[in-house]
Parts: sequence; structure tokens; C-alpha cells
Amino acid sequence: MSISVYSKLPNIGTTIFTTMSALAVKHNAINLCQGFPDFEMSKRLVSLVNEAMKKGHNQYAHMCGLPALREQLASKVNTDYDCTINPENQITITPGGTYAIYTSFTSFLQPRDEVILFEPAYDSYIPNIEINGAVPVPIQLSYPDYSIDWNLVKEKINHKTKAIIINTPHNPTGSVWSEHDIQQLREIVKDTKILIISDEVYEHLIFDNKKHFSILRYPDLFERSFVCFSFGKVYHCTGWKMGYCIAPEHLMKEFRKVHQFNSFSCNSPIQFALAEHLKDASQYKELGNFLQQKRDYFHNMMMQTKFVSLPSYGSYFQLFNYEKISDENEFDFAERLTKEAGVATIPVAAFYKNGVDHKVLRFCFAKKESTLENAVERLIKYLQ
Repeated sequence: MSISVYSKLPNIGTTIFTTMSALAVKHNAINLCQGFPDFEMSKRLVSLVNEAMKKGHNQYAHMCGLPALREQLASKVNTDYDCTINPENQITITPGGTYAIYTSFTSFLQPRDEVILFEPAYDSYIPNIEINGAVPVPIQLSYPDYSIDWNLVKEKINHKTKAIIINTPHNPTGSVWSEHDIQQLREIVKDTKILIISDEVYEHLIFDNKKHFSILRYPDLFERSFVCFSFGKVYHCTGWKMGYCIAPEHLMKEFRKVHQFNSFSCNSPIQFALAEHLKDASQYKELGNFLQQKRDYFHNMMMQTKFVSLPSYGSYFQLFNYEKISDENEFDFAERLTKEAGVATIPVAAFYKNGVDHKVLRFCFAKKESTLENAVERLIKYLQ
């Protein structure tokens, strides 16, 4: 006799990242779909982890994170965003940025609460909302520049609106918020009880002299916000799954209630290493230029194809429209490129609840130049 359970996520299957990466392995395709670098991370940071292990820092760290690491982070955000944070009660170290986002939602969402999000959206947002019994309210970004229609946001606000989740620099589009966007958000939430979850995992991966308008810069927004970050994106170590959340004390108190019975604490030797590595600000302040060079290199090579680029001002990603190549839907075209051209990408339709199809694929350019060259050569050869 089989025992059935009532699924809490009945409409959710395997993530598109897992699906396309598995397809890439099966067909020996170059993986430009999943957002991870294939170049080496800092040898110094690896050495610091090894050193911490040898020194015996291998047992549980503090539930909220290593105090020395939280203190370094407080110093960093004070320097970067002119924001004074108490490391004791406003920062929690987490096993990844996605975990921080999930824990933020779980700390306050109640059944039938509504959460506004912007599509195309990182694929964890809607499942995070739904598993808590709440209702996602997707608002489509305006194609092709993926800007926000703030009048539409105002129309969606009602007494059930519990939170708005934002993401800048944005995955999958590479768009970034302007100060105008911040001002619009400030006006909308003023005199309300609406909370904000700010996904800022790509905070330092920002290009073309754009500025990152972190929620931490604005006290009136921060007082109602959970701000989530990723060490993996900053230090090219996505497999470490290390991140953190910053929130005002009254919100962090609720966050930690969930965290302590889920992960409890995070990798100890890595926290010791990060606390030391963070002292060198150049390691993350040079990141934007480093990734911009890769974006430009990939973009210039892709101009040899019939793909049409859409602007990317941040993140690991650039979008390309393929209307001049095929009228297939995004899923079919991405699958064909993986199987036949040997290059794996992500259909942007996967980032919409209802699969909106603009004939656009997401490419990850956070790769070695040789990887990018081989990928474009395969595309040129296949599409000629």
C-alpha cells in the first residue's frame, strides 16, 4: 500500500537549473546556464579556510554566526552604505543567500498574505511564498528594458499586501534599480505595514559605473526590511553556500527563531576565513570591473551571431533575443541548442509563473575566456 501526502508545492517540479545542467552533462555541452564561475577563486581565501581547520575551528559556530565575521560585515556596510548596524542583533550568517530569503519569508508570512514580486523572477521566490500558505502577486517587468511600472505596483497594493520582494542587480535580466525606483518604493510603503525583502546577492557585480542603491542606504526602508547577501557570488565560491541577512532587531529576532531550528549554524572554518578575508576590501571592490570585462568579451563575440543582446548592468548574466534565428518557444530552443549545438542556456520563460515567452535566453558569462570562446564558436558553427 502506498501512502500519499498532500503536496505543499503541487505545481512545482525540478528547477530549470537542475534540468538544464543535467542536460548539459548528458550531451557534453558547455554550461552557460547555471550561475557559477569555472575560474579559480582566491587562493588566499582557500588557504585561510585550510588554516582555520588546522587550528581546530571545526565545531559549531555561534548560532547567529561567528562574532568576528559579523563585526567585519557591520564595518563593511558602514563603509559601503553609510549604515550603522549592530552585529550582535542585526546580522545572521546563513547557508546561502537563497536560504536567507526563505527564512525571511517564513519568519513572518501567514496564510493568505500577499507578496508582490517582479517577473522574470529568481525561481525560489514563488515556492517560498506558497509553501508558507501565502499568495504570490507577480508583476511583469516591462520588456525589453525590464523596468518597473510603478503605477501597476500601486494598483496591486491592498490590505492583504504583506511584503514586496525586490532584486537588484537583477537575476535573470541584469537590470539594476535607479534612485527613481527607490523613491517610488519609499512612497508606496510609507505609512503602511508592508515589509521588504531585498535580494542583493549581486551587490558588487555591477557595471558601467552604475551605482548599487542598497536598501541599507535608506533608514526608512531598512526599518521594514530583510536584506539578503551572498558570499558565494562575491568570492566565486557558490558551492560553499554561505550568505547572510541584515535586518532591524525586531525583524531579526523573528528570523532567528526560524533559523535556530533549521540550519542552527553554518560552516565554522569558512566563517573564520571570511572574517579575515573581508578585511581586504579590494577583493570585492574590484569585482565589478572584473566581471564587466567578461560581459564585454562575451557580448562582442556574440555579435558574430544573429542573437540580439539586451543590456546587462549587473549580475553574472546577459540576455539574448533569438527571434532572427528561430520561432521555437524558449524551452524547445534552449533544449535544441544544448543537444545539437553543445551550449546550455536558460529559457527566461522559466522565470515567469505563466511562462511568458519573449524568445529570450539567459547566458552566464562568469566563465573563463576559453569557455566563452568555445561556446560562441559552437554557436557560430551550428547556426551558420
